[in-house]
Order: sequence, then C-alpha cells, then structure tokens
Amino acid sequence: MAIQDEKEDSSVDVSNLPILTSMPKVYSGCCLALSSRLLCYLRTTLLSNPGPVLSVGSGYGLLEAIMLAPPYDMPITGVEVHPSSNRYLPPTHHRVVPGSRFMDSLAEQASVWMFVYPKRVGLITDYISRHGAGNLKAIIWMGPRADWEDYRVCFATRTQALSWSVDAKSADQAGGAAWEMVAVATKLT
Repeated sequence: MAIQDEKEDSSVDVSNLPILTSMPKVYSGCCLALSSRLLCYLRTTLLSNPGPVLSVGSGYGLLEAIMLAPPYDMPITGVEVHPSSNRYLPPTHHRVVPGSRFMDSLAEQASVWMFVYPKRVGLITDYISRHGAGNLKAIIWMGPRADWEDYRVCFATRTQALSWSVDAKSADQAGGAAWEMVAVATKLT
C-alpha cells in the first residue's frame, strides 16, 4: 500500500450508506445481515477493547464504512486483496495486500481484528501465528452458523503465548440474522 497523503479526506460519504433499522437486513455489498442493534453490539464490544480495528477481507467495505461513520464512530481500517472491490471506505481507512496469502502489517498494532465471512480458516490461524503476540486484545468472527465449527478450532489451541476466551452466540442474540453466528475471542495471555 502506498503511504497515504495526510490531506486525503478520511470521512465516509454517508449519503451512500443505508439507514439501518432494528431488524437485520442483507444489503448489496455485505454478506452479513446488518441492523442498528448489531452495530451497537459491535460498538460495545470494541469499546471494551479500545484501539484500532482491522477488518480482514473487508470486500466492498459497507459494514466498515457504517462502523466508521456517525453515530458509531469506530476506528476501523479494512484490508482487501488486490484488486480491491472497496466502494465505501475512504482511502485513509482502506489497505490492499497483493494476494490472499499476504497479511497486512497493521495487524501488529490493531487491538481487534474482525473477520466477516472469511474464505479460509487458515487466514485466521496465519494472522494469529504471525501477529497474535502484538497489541491484539480480541478477534471478532462473524459468518454462517454452519461454518462456525470449522473456525472455532482457531481459538481452541492454547500455547504459552496465547489462549482465548470465546463468547459465541447466534447472531440474532446480538441483533443479526438467526442463520449467522457472532464470536468474540478475547486474548487471555
């Protein structure tokens, strides 16, 4: 990624963002069903783990742009593989890696990583292996209920350096859709 010009606009064009309601809805540009309740849940989760957030595989960046914009105002940066499909995130909050096996160095500084509908389990384990000992406090995983069993193993392995406390729930308990899961893995060591 090229170094960003500090004068570049970092604001989100809110006119392009949907107005969320309390009922979860799937919007074009985001796999996850979104609602105002889900965003409040994410904001509360992030407030308990202050610091920058890295969304790995941000795609179009719709969820991340909503999180970045008022009233949520969360410090999030999305990373996507080249060529990026980003449509919503301003350049100051969007990064690109050359391919799906590459990791973004911002992971070392981020306090929370977010994976929404990730394509492969190995992506999370690769990030944990390479950057898990950094500033990381928590990982948020959101995706289909049917996929959670494949991903929970990322947090089951305990080492001297890392162990996790995982709070996994049906997304409808957090304001999302019943067919999805939300898991927050908090780093214990």
